[in-house]
Amino acid sequence: MLRDSGRKQGLVRGVVVLGLIVVWLVLAGLGGTSIGRLSEVQENDVASFLPTGAESTRAAELERGFTQDAALPAIVVVEADGPVSPEQMAAVQEYTDAIPTIDLGEGTTIGDLLTAPSIAVPSEDGEAMLVTVFLDSDAASEQIGEERVVNQVVEALRSGAEGLADDGLEAWVTGPAGSIADLVEAFGGIDSLLLLVALAVVFIILVLVYRSPSLPFTVLFTALFALAAAALVVYQLAKAGTLVLNGQSQGILFILVVGATTDYSLLIVARYREELRKVASVHTAMRRALRASLEPVAASAGTVIAGLLCLLLSDLSSNASLGPVAAIGIVAAFLAAMTLLPAFLLITGRHSRLVFWPRVPAVVEGGEAGVAGESIEALERRSGVWGRVSALIGRRPRAVWLVTAGVLLAASALVPTFRASGTSDNDVFLTQVESVAGAEVLDEHFDAGRVEPITVFAPEADLEPVREAAAGVEGVLSADPLVEQSGPPGAPPDPAAPVRVVDGMVRIDVITDRSAESQEATEIVADVRTAVHAASDDTLVGGVAAERLDTQITSARDLRVIVPAVLVVILLVLIVLLRAVVAPLLIVVANLLSFGATIGLGALAFNHMFGFPGADASVPLYAFVFLVALGIDYSIFLMTRVREESLTYGTREGVRRGLAVTGGVITSAGLVLAATFGALAVLPLLFLVQLAFLVALGVLVDTFVVRTLLVPGLVHDVGRTSWWPWQRKVPA
Repeated sequence: MLRDSGRKQGLVRGVVVLGLIVVWLVLAGLGGTSIGRLSEVQENDVASFLPTGAESTRAAELERGFTQDAALPAIVVVEADGPVSPEQMAAVQEYTDAIPTIDLGEGTTIGDLLTAPSIAVPSEDGEAMLVTVFLDSDAASEQIGEERVVNQVVEALRSGAEGLADDGLEAWVTGPAGSIADLVEAFGGIDSLLLLVALAVVFIILVLVYRSPSLPFTVLFTALFALAAAALVVYQLAKAGTLVLNGQSQGILFILVVGATTDYSLLIVARYREELRKVASVHTAMRRALRASLEPVAASAGTVIAGLLCLLLSDLSSNASLGPVAAIGIVAAFLAAMTLLPAFLLITGRHSRLVFWPRVPAVVEGGEAGVAGESIEALERRSGVWGRVSALIGRRPRAVWLVTAGVLLAASALVPTFRASGTSDNDVFLTQVESVAGAEVLDEHFDAGRVEPITVFAPEADLEPVREAAAGVEGVLSADPLVEQSGPPGAPPDPAAPVRVVDGMVRIDVITDRSAESQEATEIVADVRTAVHAASDDTLVGGVAAERLDTQITSARDLRVIVPAVLVVILLVLIVLLRAVVAPLLIVVANLLSFGATIGLGALAFNHMFGFPGADASVPLYAFVFLVALGIDYSIFLMTRVREESLTYGTREGVRRGLAVTGGVITSAGLVLAATFGALAVLPLLFLVQLAFLVALGVLVDTFVVRTLLVPGLVHDVGRTSWWPWQRKVPA
């Protein structure tokens, strides 16, 4: 009877294990193709991220009354070795005339997308020519086949311009359309290069940690299955327009899923190995390991998800959408680690211990009682370097946390030197791309501000005072109202033509001496707004540079709103998890110190080591959300074990036991997460390289300083009071 019962129980276990693997195989099959198709549903247009209440957004609404179609300029700048000859002018004109006839496929030509004819204009120095191709912005955002129209147009313009080299001319395609095409191409590496680098780095770390031929593959397959499931959900939601996915969010999703799944897997495998030293049954050991791991892993995932969802408070749709995109990734990581990983580990039944080969854990003498009876001194001797750190905390806790806090405070003093006021669009790329090179040539030969002027909308009655106010701003070359077209399309406006009035409003085009893609133009916009608002309360200032300014203003607002929200949410999660108030407060303060030190060290590196021109205004917000939400994971992993041990041995010995037991696995998890985020640096984009550096550095600080020295030293020094107001449950 008992034998039959055991067989039936074994059969049920086998069916459950195989069932879980089959379910995940189906999800991987459906989601695997979604990973490669995420780039099809990306939206990388900065203007579309702005809130409806932003001044540039409201100005764009007024713009539709003055122009029939919203235009996205692709700028072709052509340069000669010296003065452009008549023959070279003719070659450029021939190229310009042919632009509308260029075939994009499926019966579409560039001419079908134009909002105005393209005209070749020579520079004042006579050494260059400019061709502006005005594309319908709505049509340019659509797709022909599997490629965005804007990318196809830019590629076609660049291919056609190659023929100008035969006439001694060099051409570049730049402007907003060129920048978007180069940005999409840069993000194209996410589908392959980024994932391969991240997986390779994680695999190397796992081999060093486990020294097993099978365990690293088991964990990596778990991470890949989780990524496929997350990609399936995100792709469908982005395709339906439920959320906005851009290249940055996609890269972060890949890294986050791989890193989080590996971290959770490391914790579960470590606890499983511990339980295998206590009991002979692999199923009993796994059941206990999952029960013990569920709380810290769920709390870790919940903390990250809660912190990420605080991004929904952002007024920028790109930031707000990152929250649910990344949260979906964390949910997939949690589910895969808690279901698929155990199924993989138990697939061989009673022989499952062999997954740890050649270091197969054996049941110690005395089993569970033998493990429980191990003294703190014996545990520290067995734990190697982490046992020595644990002993140091036991001897001098106050000195340890005071010195550590002092070092972190000193690094935090550099925070004011962190420059995050924004950068020029051309500074986005860390490698030479055609749109940036073309912008430099454009600035050299033309008044770059004429291509995309600042647009000021004012009541007709306030035209003159507003125009004079704008013209008086430093950096402004001219400020002229838009007049009715009196000649053929594309011809220069007639100065005697009447001013165009739409619903009582006029448009003033403000030409600056800086390109609209530059940060200097953004600063001029701010001055223009101040001047024209003083002249008329009903003015609105828009344009490309104004959109960048509003993005930076909104990012600063988001930082003020989201940071406190994240801190409150994380504190509440910790209070519920640890059943205490003091310990969660200590952890949050410690992680704030860690974040400050990371930003300070980041400023030192960016300003003096890498020579970066500054940082995007959203970098501090992203760094804070990821560092605080992810960095606090390691304190959660530590403190849940400390609380477990404290209920038996008291707080101070519980701190030492928790640190000694979890030291190796948490360090491995920190190295994995730092390495995966560091993989973002393979994409040559300033924002992602800076985010990769800050998160990787911050995770290492959290792993080796905060979790290792600061938090254990503080809790050991405070003692039983750490669990206030429920400290009575903890032995003195």
